[in-house]
Amino acid sequence: MPLLGPDDPLPSTPERILVAGTSGAGKTRLAAALSRATGLPHTEIDALFHGPAWTPRESFVEDAYALAERSRWITEWQYSAVRPKFLERCDVLVWLDPPVPLVMWQLVVRTVHRRWRREELWNGNLEAPLRSVLTDRDHIVRWAWRTRHHTARRIEQALVSRPDLCVVHLQRRHEVRRWLEGLEAGSIDYGYA
Repeated sequence: MPLLGPDDPLPSTPERILVAGTSGAGKTRLAAALSRATGLPHTEIDALFHGPAWTPRESFVEDAYALAERSRWITEWQYSAVRPKFLERCDVLVWLDPPVPLVMWQLVVRTVHRRWRREELWNGNLEAPLRSVLTDRDHIVRWAWRTRHHTARRIEQALVSRPDLCVVHLQRRHEVRRWLEGLEAGSIDYGYA
C-alpha cells in the first residue's frame, strides 16, 4: 500500500493506531489529539517505560505486550523491545515527519520549558539540567539529532514486512491539522461504499 497523505481515504476505521516520528516531532501530542478525535484510548509509551530515576520499569515489555493485545488503542512507536509487537497489531501507522529544523526547535523549547518549570514527566522524573546537553551523549536533544533519520528506515522496513499496512505520512503542521479536522468532522472517507 502506498503512503497516504492528509486527504487520502483510509481503507477502514482504525482501532489500533501507532504514531511514529523522531524525538520532538510531536508524537505524544498527536496521539492525544487522535484519541480525542477517534475516541480510542491513548497510552503514552514513555509512561510505561520510565520508572523512577529514569530506570526502565521491569514490567515494561509485559505491560506493552498487554497493551498491544487490546482491541483498541493509540500509542507511540518507540522502544526496540516492543516495536515489532505493536507493528504486528496496528491498523494504521501515522508517520509524523516534520522538517528537522522544526523538530529540533520544538524539542529545545519543550526541554527548556519542562526544565524551567520543573515539570514532572513520568514516575517523578524531571528533565536533566540544561548544561547536561554538553556532557550527556544521550541527552534528549543530542539523541534526537543523532537518531533523526531512523524513523524513515523503520517505516521502509515496516512496509516490507507489512505491505498491507496503512501508513499516513504527515510532514507539515497544516497537514496534521487538516487530517485531524477530517477525523473530527467525520469527513475522512474510510473507503466504504
